[in-house]
Amino acid sequence: MKRQIAGSTIIAAMLVASIGPAAAKPPSDVSDLVGARAAGAETAMESRGYEMAKTSGGAQYWWNRGTNTCVSVVVSNGRYASVNKADSSSCGHGGGGDAAAAVGAIAAVGLIAALASHKKKHGDHGDANHDGDYSRGYNDGLYGAQYDRNDSEGYHDGFMAGEQEASNRRMANRNYARGGPDAARAACERRADQYQNAPWGSSVAVSQRTTGGGNYEFTMATGHYRSTCKASPSGQVIDISPY
Repeated sequence: MKRQIAGSTIIAAMLVASIGPAAAKPPSDVSDLVGARAAGAETAMESRGYEMAKTSGGAQYWWNRGTNTCVSVVVSNGRYASVNKADSSSCGHGGGGDAAAAVGAIAAVGLIAALASHKKKHGDHGDANHDGDYSRGYNDGLYGAQYDRNDSEGYHDGFMAGEQEASNRRMANRNYARGGPDAARAACERRADQYQNAPWGSSVAVSQRTTGGGNYEFTMATGHYRSTCKASPSGQVIDISPY
């Protein structure tokens, strides 16, 4: 039996259903990826010159610098349900490019950070099969696929980490988490990466509030780990501690 990750699947299905007959067709260089497993399809996108710009509303947005092409991808049950051409602005070009690049960086290093944390906690397995199973489980958990109960321990650990990363991303995109000065949030994200010994771009702010003296306090998420970071509006980190 496989467990259905209902929430993510329902949202993705609703997004797919909302794409009518008039929706833009996928660019020819990625049209063959519709129906492919998300993990393998991401590798294919990157090999064809695409970089993930952001995730928004349950969709991924990928940008190809060589062709100045933006595509939107909806993942359902761990597979690419749709790949459609989108406006360049959706990928952060023509405004907001730096923010889009930052989100893309978080998506790119998420698996690296999760696997590094896993090895640190349980010991370096040094096993390519284990790492491959962990990566597959991570992508299934991240993109709302069904949990494969017949798979390995590495897959299970990766799936749990992927689900946690998906939760972090959802919380980071809520309005109350996006408040506060960009400089303060960015400084706390960098400091949290250092504090948790994680790759750059691993940490996101999942809540924020003002403190005395006009400073800001952010709750930072780095995989399963949490920390509290205080910073000035100009981006000077005052303190960081376990949550």
